[in-house]
Amino acid sequence: MSEIGELESRITAALDRIRQGLDAQMSGAPEQADDAALEAERATSAQLTEDLQAMQTAYDSVTAQFEAQKAQMALLDAELQSLRASNVQLRDMNTALREAVTEGLAPELLDKAIAAEVEALHAQRSADAAEIDAILTELTPLIEEPANAAG
Repeated sequence: MSEIGELESRITAALDRIRQGLDAQMSGAPEQADDAALEAERATSAQLTEDLQAMQTAYDSVTAQFEAQKAQMALLDAELQSLRASNVQLRDMNTALREAVTEGLAPELLDKAIAAEVEALHAQRSADAAEIDAILTELTPLIEEPANAAG
């Protein structure tokens, strides 16, 4: 970001020099601006403007990537919370099932325990998928970076 500020100040200074040269030419002052110097300043100004735009584009890209990763981490967190809740429910059902087995089997408790276990497995799978997506999101720029650096 400091480079952007530096480029902005250089562009502003170049534009001020161009403006002063044009004012001197327009007023007919004895100090005529050198056309070659003026063109050089214009070229410098154009290059600095392009550099500033390139840096802004890179900054916007990094910002968008950060926001995408932040959203993916929020999704992963939600999946993990769901997994934790399912595991708590599974433990409670298994405790009730153990108690029922010691006192005599109750079929509805067995059905609830199996349903809770299936839900916990689905939640685990969703959490694993979200975690894999988060890891892939982190690794993708690293994998693509050598290809960009070589070309």
